Amino acid sequence: MSHNLKVTMNEYLPLRDVVFNTLRQAILKGELEPGERLMEIQLADRLGVSRTPIREAIRKLELEGLVLMIPRKGAEVAKISEKNLRDVLEVRRSLEELAIELACQHMTDEDISELALAQGAFCAAVKASDSMKIAETDEHYHDLIYEGTGNTRLVQILNNLREQMYRYRLEYIKDVAKRQILIVEHDHILDALKNRRVAEAKTAIREHIDNQEITVSQNIKEQH
Repeated sequence: MSHNLKVTMNEYLPLRDVVFNTLRQAILKGELEPGERLMEIQLADRLGVSRTPIREAIRKLELEGLVLMIPRKGAEVAKISEKNLRDVLEVRRSLEELAIELACQHMTDEDISELALAQGAFCAAVKASDSMKIAETDEHYHDLIYEGTGNTRLVQILNNLREQMYRYRLEYIKDVAKRQILIVEHDHILDALKNRRVAEAKTAIREHIDNQEITVSQNIKEQH
């Protein structure tokens, strides 16, 4: 189990929600690894809380499909499944196409300039070979496109999906050979947005997600 698992208190949230968010992030970011046992007593000690919020959090994580209850064994972090990946990406593909279409219509020249800066930061992270920084700058790049839609409800839904994509995104970024392809794909999307070419932008975003699905599916198969 990772040593940097810690609870960040939030005065506006009940303890059970704080514990749930802490464990959820740890699973999504891979700090609690697929297949790892979740021991209530151990987690309660680690986070300095009682077992009740831990038990409640584990139950909620099971509903989200991030935790599996194994008969006579207890709770463990769910393995990354191909079906789950496919389900998330099917939804994401459609919503990203909608987002890019709206972004083509609504993004200002300043927004496009900011996206170009975000792409610069992404390229720098790839050059430095810093996996967490690559994931972070990749997210920021996509966030700017989401915000550029001007549709707060769509942004909300995409952010929720993005959380569920964490595990897969880190899996994808681990593959060093694919990082240059990501740069090219981002450039292509940026260029299409800049020139307001909707069909081209939609094709580019679809290819971007398809490539991710192919690579991560392959990695999942190799791990099982």
